[in-house]
Amino acid sequence: MTDFVAFQHVQKSFGQKRVYSDLTLTVRRGEVLTLLGGSGTGKSVALKLLIGLLTADAGRIEVDGVDVAGFTEEQFFPIRRRISMLFQGSALFDSLTVGENVAYPLRLAGTFGAAEIRDRVAQRLDMVGLPGIEQMKPSDLSGGMRKRVGLARAIAADPEMILYDEPTTGLDPINTRRINELILSVQERLGVTSLVVTHDLPSAFMVSNRLAMLSQGRIVAELPSDQFRDSSEKAIHEFMAAMPVGAQRPEFPGSAA
Repeated sequence: MTDFVAFQHVQKSFGQKRVYSDLTLTVRRGEVLTLLGGSGTGKSVALKLLIGLLTADAGRIEVDGVDVAGFTEEQFFPIRRRISMLFQGSALFDSLTVGENVAYPLRLAGTFGAAEIRDRVAQRLDMVGLPGIEQMKPSDLSGGMRKRVGLARAIAADPEMILYDEPTTGLDPINTRRINELILSVQERLGVTSLVVTHDLPSAFMVSNRLAMLSQGRIVAELPSDQFRDSSEKAIHEFMAAMPVGAQRPEFPGSAA
């Protein structure tokens, strides 16, 4: 399995606060990798660096072998067509309908006709279990439904990779499991690569092929999910001791455990 994304010796600070002293991390094509860490450790910063919402102070950020760390805003446009993101708060446009929200990246691409956009919006909403809600407004939706609409928008234009920023935050256990199952289902059905950022350990074990632990500005462990519990790394022991672990990854046809 080849690497699709690689962070190499990345450094990032905000004023006097150093977030990354030496971030080195790889994401393999077709896998679900989850980045774990406590609040304030800079997990979401990695996602924003990858799509150019933030700029690294030093180091390389490679997408399919190309260093994008120094890209301009214009150069990031094609990268954002290949890599989409489900934001923590879903980031839906409240002034648009659900259908218009999901259609937004398709219209932005400028390569889809009206009928194709309409069909694709319907397909993606059906894929996340919300068929026929195109005319509803985001304000009419529950938190779990907003997350699913955000995911439908993220997969609308067939990205190669999806970034999930705390996808289960604020959700009840039923909706948390539903989102986790959708992460796996989307990976299997669309063949995408997924990078998940969370501090939700049960969800991480449920969805991940591999887990990476972020602590004190660097990755202290990057392991297959079935080896993570047995790691001797102190930061992992402290993190796991503070959180319940019990969720198991469900099997989908053809999924890799």
